[in-house]
Amino acid sequence: MNFKLVFRLAGKTLLVEAACMAIPLVVALLYREDPAPFLLAIGITAAVGLLLSLLKSDTAFHAKEGFFSAGLIWVLAGISGALPFYFCGDFASFVDCFFESISGFTTTGSSILPAVEGLPKGILFWRSFTHWLGGMGILVLTIALLPSLGGRTLHVMKAESPGPIVSKLVPRASQSSKILYAIYFGLTVLMIVCLLLAGMPLYDTLVNSFAVAGTGGFSVLNTSIGGYQDPVFEVILGIFMLVFSVNFSLYFLVLCGKVRQALRSDEFRFFCLVVTVSVLLIAANINVMYGSFLTSLRHALFQVSSIISTTGFSSVDFDQWPEFSRMLLVLLMICGACAGSTGGGVKCSRALLLLKCVRREVRQILHPRSVNVVRLDGRVVDEKTLHTVMVFLGGYMLLALLAMLIVALDDFSFGSTFTAVITCIGNVGPGLEKVGPMGNFSEFSHLSKLVLSLCMISGRLEIFPILVLFSKGAWQKT
Repeated sequence: MNFKLVFRLAGKTLLVEAACMAIPLVVALLYREDPAPFLLAIGITAAVGLLLSLLKSDTAFHAKEGFFSAGLIWVLAGISGALPFYFCGDFASFVDCFFESISGFTTTGSSILPAVEGLPKGILFWRSFTHWLGGMGILVLTIALLPSLGGRTLHVMKAESPGPIVSKLVPRASQSSKILYAIYFGLTVLMIVCLLLAGMPLYDTLVNSFAVAGTGGFSVLNTSIGGYQDPVFEVILGIFMLVFSVNFSLYFLVLCGKVRQALRSDEFRFFCLVVTVSVLLIAANINVMYGSFLTSLRHALFQVSSIISTTGFSSVDFDQWPEFSRMLLVLLMICGACAGSTGGGVKCSRALLLLKCVRREVRQILHPRSVNVVRLDGRVVDEKTLHTVMVFLGGYMLLALLAMLIVALDDFSFGSTFTAVITCIGNVGPGLEKVGPMGNFSEFSHLSKLVLSLCMISGRLEIFPILVLFSKGAWQKT
């Protein structure tokens, strides 16, 4: 393990994070708030980052360094990101600050705060801005802004980018990072313009756009988006939540004029099918509650968009919906968005590959001598990729079950415990009952908050980087 190079990359990432903290610092100054929390956080983060980035090392950087770096850097970024929360004095403990920071960077949106409307504007801005920074990946951002590591940055992208298959858009990984962030930035600006034209205040527009772009879900209102009582806002945000749930490589294809190729994506078609069917089923199920199918359809569309994109915003308290709708939303939490998007969950591509593998096994039983292959987008998926998908799904389930067992020590209801873990490992945000859209995670013990924070990082990095980080072999010099 090339520790010096790993720590150098960690240092550069912390320097980028410290620079990003200057933006909420400006916001705090504009609103005449105490800048000390950000000045202290910037000073500490920059000092640690500078010391680490000055380490001398060779350029040997392989897959194990990439996965180890991803796990370590996300933990360090979470700790640094917690410093403004800690110094502002509005959080009960550093564990709460760490939970909130990790929830922000992993774009989960789960919160320990019972109320947010009384917090300083600068702190709320940083809280939502962490969503935007973590949405595309803080390491991808570092690669885009700083020189590449000897051309070996693809290992980092593979470790941080969501989905079973990761590839570069162009030959150079650093150039791919710049293209991804250009698309990400462009879509964010478009959403900001749309919300401003709809009449949303500038500050609210910015923080909500950061949350939607990163599919995070932190809101500046205690009742989330429902607090605006504006259907136009809900429609705009609902559409953009779906937009950011789509694989960004499809947008690159569209920009290259390959629209038909983008529309032929099996995962994109599967995603559209799941969204459409879910919206119609939930709208029909909750229609009796609202008395108007159009109103039911609007709420169903917003919540399905919010949950499958793993944004976690709410327009209504969906924990009060019928059991069928609640269960369907839990299934969407597990499924999640498309691979290569800013959304969480196991990803639609993996769910689709799982269904295709099940169909292949059934055909193999019926016709033992036939040759059956799994195809995605017209190409044969190799057995190694399928094996990795199955291992990931098994690891995802085992980690969730172990986390549930530990969180169950808090002795909350099964619904609260189960959905707390599912929503954190899926980077969704709200669950049901105690952690529903009108609830929070403040009553959980420090142990549970740390376990749930680990679930958030594991879900965002898709398990393996965290397993590598805590592996005994990874810490041995070779």
